[in-house]
Amino acid sequence: MRPDEFLRAVELLPDDLREPAFALQAYVRPTHCLKCELIGDGLRLCLTAARYDEFSSARHLLDTAQQQAVEHGTACRNQPDRRRGRGRVARWASASGATVAATDASWKDRAGGIGYVVSDGHYGLRGRYSGRMDTTGYSRVLINELRAVDFLLSAHDVPPVGMVVLLDSLAALRYLHQWQSGKTTAMPAGYSLRPRQWSDQPTLVRLAELVQQRPDLSFEHVKGHSGHPLNEAADALSHMARRRIGESFDVRRRAHDLVDAFLRDWHATVAR
Repeated sequence: MRPDEFLRAVELLPDDLREPAFALQAYVRPTHCLKCELIGDGLRLCLTAARYDEFSSARHLLDTAQQQAVEHGTACRNQPDRRRGRGRVARWASASGATVAATDASWKDRAGGIGYVVSDGHYGLRGRYSGRMDTTGYSRVLINELRAVDFLLSAHDVPPVGMVVLLDSLAALRYLHQWQSGKTTAMPAGYSLRPRQWSDQPTLVRLAELVQQRPDLSFEHVKGHSGHPLNEAADALSHMARRRIGESFDVRRRAHDLVDAFLRDWHATVAR
């Protein structure tokens, strides 16, 4: 089931069933695990029942799928794939110079996207749909700017020493600098610290701890929409990820070509 198809199907559910359905979205993707496939089938039947206004059946099917997911545990399909949404333009792998990256976020209505690009050709983009029980809170744009930084840093087992990360959000920069100085309990207003589906540690808590331990990383401001190649690439990737939630297009090829074009401009500028 494509992301846009899933989104349209979930909108047919009663409000209190949407968030639990989103929590099980990973199970509607292809899998070789029979237990995961069974959970996915239950979720699909739930969405089909909602299409025909059989909400009592939809609720029962979703409850069953949730219980099966709990019993199945976290050792299989419902672990997030660190490679999802990431890629690399290989021809920039041998480029000389410091490792510089840029991150950005995009939000419209209840759909958001984050993106990053690195001077060595690595890039990533990921979309997010906000349910009524979303942990983001009301500092939505700020929190997703920070999630974009976590998305970048989590792409590496160990982020490159001395990497420079460019952001166009001054508010996000203030938090990153606070965390580097040891004030890791500072969090954006409204951000929920309750345990997550994948981990007991929320994303920004994990990010704050990592940033505190890496004083060698540099977080710097770049003016948005000023023509900076890396910032423009990260901005375009975040918009692409957000749009992909409701549209169907070849995001992998489009993202690869976009990153290649902006990195060509970046390396041409650095070489001058």
